[in-house]
Amino acid sequence: MNNAATSTYLITGGSGFVGSHLADALLARGDSVVVLDNLSTGRRDNLRPHARLRFVHGSVLDELMVDELVRQSDVVVHLAAAVGVKLIVEQPLRCLTTNIRGSEIVIEAAHRYRKKVLITSTSEIYGKNSSGPLREDADRILGSPSVVRWAYSTAKAVDEILANAYHRERGLPTIVVRLFNTVGPRQSPAYGMVLPRLVRQAISGVPLTVFGDGSQTRCFAHVADVVDALLRLLDLDAAVGQTFNIGSADEVSILELAKLIIQHTGSTSGIQLIPYHEAYIQGFEDMTRRVPDTAKLRELTGWAPRHALEEILTEVVGEARADLLASVP
Repeated sequence: MNNAATSTYLITGGSGFVGSHLADALLARGDSVVVLDNLSTGRRDNLRPHARLRFVHGSVLDELMVDELVRQSDVVVHLAAAVGVKLIVEQPLRCLTTNIRGSEIVIEAAHRYRKKVLITSTSEIYGKNSSGPLREDADRILGSPSVVRWAYSTAKAVDEILANAYHRERGLPTIVVRLFNTVGPRQSPAYGMVLPRLVRQAISGVPLTVFGDGSQTRCFAHVADVVDALLRLLDLDAAVGQTFNIGSADEVSILELAKLIIQHTGSTSGIQLIPYHEAYIQGFEDMTRRVPDTAKLRELTGWAPRHALEEILTEVVGEARADLLASVP
């Protein structure tokens, strides 16, 4: 679904995992892309050189820089955020500042120049709500504010509320998306992302560490499917002012995922169950289940995920093997 005319997209956090794939897709269809990234979790080499790609090393907390880049762009995709359970738990203040103040600066600039802005939120919004599949209007169930796990969920909720308020009260064209577990090439294992971490453990022959009893379930969507959904929403005027879940409904327990990874890699590794209080700080809470209802997205855009978990595992394992080979002196 191509735009009739090409546009310039500003992607904050665009050298990260999802952002770099989105940049590739936009460039492939003829659009221009400006990436703003401070490279705290993104990687410069995630972005392939291209005549219509401009990289700016900087932060969404830099108001003057954000103002200028938004002014020069047609559409803003706000992906920059402190991500990953490990980072959220270890550096809650950094996460709050980046995720709340950064979004505020981006949304204010988009409003100043009347630019459409897509805000990426998260399945963490739903907190401990483990019923499912979760619709966009499902209740949020959060623990105590003293539990740092909920700082990220709260920050992202503020982002959503800001976007919705700017849309309703000031007519800003906003779209909010809640990404569930997104996986695929270029995803770093460094920030607590479960699938790349388990794959690298299997390939390295060390025990696969599964937190709790491993019965908690997740759904993994390939980044190409997620980018497809983002493009469809960005191209549709009917998406403006709305919130959409993006994710797969193919549910798997983390213990079962670890077993599948061992099969795929042919690893001799075992599985080690680690209690949450050993893996994270005292008082960490996790969700037993997190499954998206994507009917709203499907009905508006016709989107459906095309990559099954088996295919995802083959691709992630292949990339991890190549990375490990490349790192051997």
